[in-house]
Amino acid sequence: MLTLAAVRDKTVCVRLPGLQTSRAAHGGTEEVSQPELTLVAHLYPRIETHLIKLLRSVSPEDWLRPTLCPGWSVKDIAAHLLDTNLRRLSMCRDGFFGETPENADSYDGLVRFLDRLNADWVRAARRISPRALTDWMEITSVEVGNFFAALDPFAKAPFPVAWAGESESLNWFDIAREYTERWHHQQQIRLAVAQPGTPATTEIMTRELYHPVLDTFLRALPRTYAQTDAPEAAAVKITVSGEAGGVWFLLRHTGAWRLTKTAPAAPATTEVTIPQNLAWRLFTNSFPAEARASVQTHGDARLAAPLFQAVAVMAMPKNPPQSER
Repeated sequence: MLTLAAVRDKTVCVRLPGLQTSRAAHGGTEEVSQPELTLVAHLYPRIETHLIKLLRSVSPEDWLRPTLCPGWSVKDIAAHLLDTNLRRLSMCRDGFFGETPENADSYDGLVRFLDRLNADWVRAARRISPRALTDWMEITSVEVGNFFAALDPFAKAPFPVAWAGESESLNWFDIAREYTERWHHQQQIRLAVAQPGTPATTEIMTRELYHPVLDTFLRALPRTYAQTDAPEAAAVKITVSGEAGGVWFLLRHTGAWRLTKTAPAAPATTEVTIPQNLAWRLFTNSFPAEARASVQTHGDARLAAPLFQAVAVMAMPKNPPQSER
């Protein structure tokens, strides 16, 4: 069904009774309300239009600026985004997988394999001019957008969303995962080339474009908290403050953690509030240590700590500070 938020955000959110999907992605059982599925294929062309406009405005010297991705310049991130377009079309549309993953039968092994693939491409793409790179990005982004639009969102995806703990995912979640990649890498470029406080730094932080990113990122939390014990019905309330934010609840239910947007009957055990300008960085391995002071926590601090180890990109888990071990 369409929710009120869906109408306001122009983002399609549906809840389908009886849909058989992974608990990690959707959270919940019959006793815990599932979060709506957010379908973002229609947003892909919009976020890519913003990206192409941004890249065509970058000055020659700004292409070489460092970014929040260690060791990667603006041009390196753009090259990575081109690579993900090409890989998506090659593997998912054309059925051509090229290189077979080695030692990728575990999460850590898959991360190492993807890190090597990414590094190989970025290194080779340093030979490509910014103009050629942007032209190819524009062409392939249109093709990927058309491909996503034609997919059945409830069919099985070719790859699981591993950072959410899934061994099998549906297309809607795979597309949402890819959308978060496009959004957060573009935002990294914006922070590198735009003056702080200028409209360019917040152009894609609208509710329409950014809220679905947050909604997807939060689905990493059941896996993040999997080894965190708590009494039955314990609840962590996570609020992202700001126009694009929202409220989510992580509930302890039948020995596991479930994500929901429905408030539990009892008050939350722990409450965490994080500003929207920092929330995406928390999930993408770029959260500055000094920003921890900007996050408000109330209640059981032990249940707030795992949130800061959350990862919603294919990366190794973060090491907690010594005080939290």
